[in-house]
Amino acid sequence: MGIGVGQVDSPRGAAMSTEDFGLRGPRGWAFRSVDIDAEPGALVAIEGPSGSGRTCLLLALTGRMRPTDGRAEVAGLQLPRRMAAVRRISALGPVPGVSDLDPALTVAEHLRERALLQRRFDGSFRALFRPRAERTAAAAERVEKALAAAGLDLATLPKRERTAVRDLERLEELRLSVALALIGGPRLLAVDDVGLKLSDTERAAAWDLLRSVADSGTTVVAVCSEAPEDAVVVRTRPTGTDSDGEDGEDGEDGGNDAGATGESAAEGSAAYDDESPAGSPAEETGKDTGHEVGTKTEIGSGTGTGTGTGKDNDVDTDEEGAADAIAETGRA
Repeated sequence: MGIGVGQVDSPRGAAMSTEDFGLRGPRGWAFRSVDIDAEPGALVAIEGPSGSGRTCLLLALTGRMRPTDGRAEVAGLQLPRRMAAVRRISALGPVPGVSDLDPALTVAEHLRERALLQRRFDGSFRALFRPRAERTAAAAERVEKALAAAGLDLATLPKRERTAVRDLERLEELRLSVALALIGGPRLLAVDDVGLKLSDTERAAAWDLLRSVADSGTTVVAVCSEAPEDAVVVRTRPTGTDSDGEDGEDGEDGGNDAGATGESAAEGSAAYDDESPAGSPAEETGKDTGHEVGTKTEIGSGTGTGTGTGKDNDVDTDEEGAADAIAETGRA
């Protein structure tokens, strides 16, 4: 495949720390009072019932949603002040409504597109002057490493790399999404609803995959209904209750409605990140059809390995915001 180029070194995982972390909108709490202490390369499982703010928490930890309460640091970057920088060192695997694969495209087309975007927006300036054959070889090696890390063997697919996403099994689709995210060499990988539509055997295989990614050095945060024993477990509870399980001040406002919990980006929130320009054409490619919660899902995000320090005030330019959105949604 004629694909782009990116860095080929293994990433270093991102440490994660939160205290009384929360997100509250006009309809109530999406999540609240979350405490996390995870080392680089940890497997973090966000466990809870559907509607308990699991996906909102996942997106907030990766810089895609703006928290309103508490303290949080990812790889030493404070949230929400350094949300853009956190987006640049993190990547989304499968998150329904945010990073969905195009069912009409083939596996090869997805891989080629992601690698080309990686080269365009995350490659170094010096890399642009490397010989074309060298860039192509380096990109192919990077894609092969990502596929190997995700455990996806193209030879086993019905039409090999020409297999359309619609023809993939659920576990194969999960592996492809993880491979696409790993092409960017992220320090933090986020995966939503690991057990969705999987049998017990497939679910165990999915956790083995995420565990192997974490063992390789990348911090993994995954949403699930039941966490594995060896994970750092973070439990969420339905909104509308306080930390003691009693009715909170928001209980009378509807508590656990879909707009407040935002279990997917389509149900997610809508407030803008001060760091990124709002309303750019690239950002319009993200799905933002849900109810208002008072925070905006920051769908635009890079998946590269840059440190993300940028300018002192960490303000994205229009080009950076557009690049982030295109790179995350996977559409050119």
